[in-house]
Amino acid sequence: MHTAKLGPIGVFDSGYGGLTILSEIRRQLPQYDYIYLGDNARSPYGTRSFDVINDFTLQAVKYLFKQGCPLVILACNTVSAKALREIQQHYLPTCDDPSKRVLGVIRPTVEAVGEYTKTKHVGLVATPGTVSSHSYKTEVGKLFPEVHVQEQACPMWVPLVEYGESDKPGADYFVRSYTQELLKQDPLIDTLILGCTHYPLLRPKIREAIPEHIEIIAQGELVAASLDDYLHRHPEMQVRLSQGGSVSYRTTECPEKFEELASLFTGTDVDAQRVKIDQV
Repeated sequence: MHTAKLGPIGVFDSGYGGLTILSEIRRQLPQYDYIYLGDNARSPYGTRSFDVINDFTLQAVKYLFKQGCPLVILACNTVSAKALREIQQHYLPTCDDPSKRVLGVIRPTVEAVGEYTKTKHVGLVATPGTVSSHSYKTEVGKLFPEVHVQEQACPMWVPLVEYGESDKPGADYFVRSYTQELLKQDPLIDTLILGCTHYPLLRPKIREAIPEHIEIIAQGELVAASLDDYLHRHPEMQVRLSQGGSVSYRTTECPEKFEELASLFTGTDVDAQRVKIDQV
């Protein structure tokens, strides 16, 4: 029996987008304690090499483990696509406590695809990094080989969100141009995966830009439901989590800058502290 001290759930993202995942997890599982870590000083990760993303993610995971988190969610598609497997297969078995766990956001999203699509044609909008990794295509192919995934990189969407433009008229052009490009390539799409954690902030505009019959899948609710299910299936992990209903925000950037933008994503005031993770 594991007698370790109870600890919070760690939620990591290279920037701010993971806050949309955290908000939904806290809505569905409010009883647990959480630490959110944003590596804002070095984001975005999307343009970086595989090795660098691995190194940065490993630093973040080690930091959160050191803070007492027995479970870490990589609430970032780029990181889930490029670093999750490496960490699960090579780092966890050799770390000081191999019973700790790291989970991603791609698998829970993909698992839901089968429930949504009738035409077996699914669209994915994501960052260039996630699209070039073809992680969604690969994972959907494993679970639902009959489903065709059409990918569309949307390089302008994250900057629009981070500059506070997601609800402004200027965003309309970029939302329409990428979604039209996607539907031109595959008009049979009936399900659209928002494969980036920033994109829920653009959801109202995406909804306006695409036909009504196309179902939009945002990750937050799926990841939260998947985590709830995971904890039911793994009571040995559930009993290691502290339940004080608290959340602590950490950033590698200036806290004031983080707080200002983070409140856009959470809809509430955020109090953050700056931490260094590259020396863990």
